[in-house]
Amino acid sequence: MQLLQCPSSSPSLSLCCSKVQPNRGPCFLANSLTATATCSCIQQQWLRSSRWVSRKPPVSNSPAAKAASVEESTSAVSAQTAESDVLKALSQIIDPDFGTDIVSCGFVKDLLIDEALGEVSFRLELTTPACPIKDMFEQQANEVVANLHWVKNVKVTMSAQPAKPVFTGELPPGLQTISNIIAVSSCKGGVGKSTVAVNLAYTLAGMGARVGIFDADVYGPSLPTMVSPDNRLLEMNPEKRSIIPTEYLGVKLVSFGFAGQGRAIMRGPMVSGVIDQLLTTTEWGELDYLVIDMPPGTGDIQLTLCQVVPLTAAVIVTTPQKLAFIDVAKGVRMFSKLKVPCVAVVENMCHFDADGKRYYPFGRGSGSQVVQQFGIPHLFDLPIRPTLSASGDSGMPEVVADPLGEVAKTFQDLGVCVVQQCAKIRKQVSTAVTYDKVIKAIKVKVPDSDEEFFLHPATVRRNDQSAQSVDEWTGEQKLQYSDVPEDIEPEEIRPMGNYAVSIVWPDGFNQIAPYDQLQTIERLVGVRA
Repeated sequence: MQLLQCPSSSPSLSLCCSKVQPNRGPCFLANSLTATATCSCIQQQWLRSSRWVSRKPPVSNSPAAKAASVEESTSAVSAQTAESDVLKALSQIIDPDFGTDIVSCGFVKDLLIDEALGEVSFRLELTTPACPIKDMFEQQANEVVANLHWVKNVKVTMSAQPAKPVFTGELPPGLQTISNIIAVSSCKGGVGKSTVAVNLAYTLAGMGARVGIFDADVYGPSLPTMVSPDNRLLEMNPEKRSIIPTEYLGVKLVSFGFAGQGRAIMRGPMVSGVIDQLLTTTEWGELDYLVIDMPPGTGDIQLTLCQVVPLTAAVIVTTPQKLAFIDVAKGVRMFSKLKVPCVAVVENMCHFDADGKRYYPFGRGSGSQVVQQFGIPHLFDLPIRPTLSASGDSGMPEVVADPLGEVAKTFQDLGVCVVQQCAKIRKQVSTAVTYDKVIKAIKVKVPDSDEEFFLHPATVRRNDQSAQSVDEWTGEQKLQYSDVPEDIEPEEIRPMGNYAVSIVWPDGFNQIAPYDQLQTIERLVGVRA
């Protein structure tokens, strides 16, 4: 038995040290879940184009040489025309969520053309393997290219981009290969938050994504009851001193309940240390989605999670009662202040059907009130079902036990919504602040805003509010106007989660510029990209 060292304020966790458990196989829902909504894929700059390189022959005036030169020139033109034809055909396929063609989105990779044989092959690289309409993309790509008069054979392969976070700051090693981190929160106990978190995770896995679940409730962990992994004890890599998650049906799992100590009896600061250790030192590997089952409340633990982890989005769980809405509203406000977008509301235990009628024992309207008051775009209702509760107690999620049932259909819709909204958020964040070298201006379009404006780079640099530019105690401006050259240009602009960007300047200074601050800086007038 190995002892995993915790921070001084945290208790030790006893973990078994052995080899990593193998993946249990392919996604179990792949053939049972059918996507019903559009795919949201992040728009990127299309960086790749096929190139034909022709070597210039020695100068010769002979008829044979001239004929060869003409033939070579014609071949090059033909190859370029063939590539243009293929890309033009593929540009007819529009991503239905963003209204942009798949060529402009940068999905087309490894384009190879043999015009003599009429063969075309290429790869469509989507931003998530859980894209609900990837089959439609593949079918349409085959059809539009096969319609070209000279094409006899088309080969399309599908792939997804490697997992990587939008946040480019200094992340713990375990979090550096996770694309999206989803918080499932209610800020109130007993509303079915863990049920939603677990079933959402397994729905995303069934859609083809690589998924992990982190149970952040140390006082009363639910995950060990709701899933049934063969290995019910977390393991530790003795060389890296890192945690190896357990697995169930291909989904990686981490919970304090798997640490061999059950529920914790400790003070808040100690709990925060345990959660930080469990989350950041785990070898999650490449994940498309990490679902965090948040503990109830809006206190120290929740703030630690929101500040340590670059959360992509949050899903809010509530019940029809007014009391549930009051607590949920606190959580929504917390996420709003921390710049974490809430993308969906799940209203649990809404109704049940009996004698041909639908009954609402707890009233109606809590979920709709959250949507209307806070502008959260999507609402999902879950019925009162004995099987939903029983499946959680039995260690098998409902979407696994009954993948074709009504509850699984609701979670499928929720999963598609999460995939869509995460892709939108990543796109917005990645393009929120960019530098246009042609007009020498910083372009800003803050997420969830239609406003676009331009800033002078020198003005942005002079408005830095860090301790290097402004005295923290006196407020005295240490960075003088003349210290910044008028023609200064940023070397790199990188997103910092959902709230700011990091701007690297030629002098090596790394400026953190929150969106709120950029919106207050004097703007350039009459500038267009």
